[in-house]
Amino acid sequence: MIRILMLVAFIFFLGCEDKQSKPKETTPKTTKTVKKPTKELDSSKIKTPEFPFLTDENAMEFFLEYEKNNPENKVRITTKFGNIDILLYDKIKFHRANFVYLTKRGYFDGTQFYRVIDNFIIQAGNTDDPKIKRKRGDIGRYLLPPDTKRGFKHHRGIVSMPSSEIEDAYKLASPFEFFIVQNKDGAYHLDGDYTIFGEVISGMDVVDEIAAQKTDDGDWPLRNVYIKKVEIIE
Repeated sequence: MIRILMLVAFIFFLGCEDKQSKPKETTPKTTKTVKKPTKELDSSKIKTPEFPFLTDENAMEFFLEYEKNNPENKVRITTKFGNIDILLYDKIKFHRANFVYLTKRGYFDGTQFYRVIDNFIIQAGNTDDPKIKRKRGDIGRYLLPPDTKRGFKHHRGIVSMPSSEIEDAYKLASPFEFFIVQNKDGAYHLDGDYTIFGEVISGMDVVDEIAAQKTDDGDWPLRNVYIKKVEIIE
């Protein structure tokens, strides 16, 4: 009986030794992966910018096409003093198209009459508001070519843009800004240097009231004169 028990124990010991002495795997196991099908991009769902970023290279081509499809030529500027209605000249097509484009994009809303000189001009389209500056940056950085040889003069009520052949064009020739001649005797010394692209057809009393505001040494009104909105009218 003792011999039988010793034999069984010996067999059991041999079995355990085999399991312990079995060599470990030294190569990494590969995991079977299932390749997921890639989704094809639906071109109809890819969003393209609604408006291009305008530069000196593409602005003229853009406005040449834009003015054909956007023939509006009357706008209304709303201020706390009242409304100023402007007729945009069809002959000055790039500047008209530019003003209509900026109006439809809402650029002028919230800008200011930031330069006011009584018996001379009121100038608008700029501001120290960073939101407007960002909006301006989103639209682009570009210039419009001067169009000063159409025979228009800087009479009272004329709307003009500082786009010209004068020096330091990027500082002075901004398509985002404009000025209205307020002087009853006109401002004819500006002829040939600035592009006339429209005229006030209603609201010169509002222009006069804005021009009468007190300003600092930089001609900025002491009380900000905001443009509430600019809109297309019939």
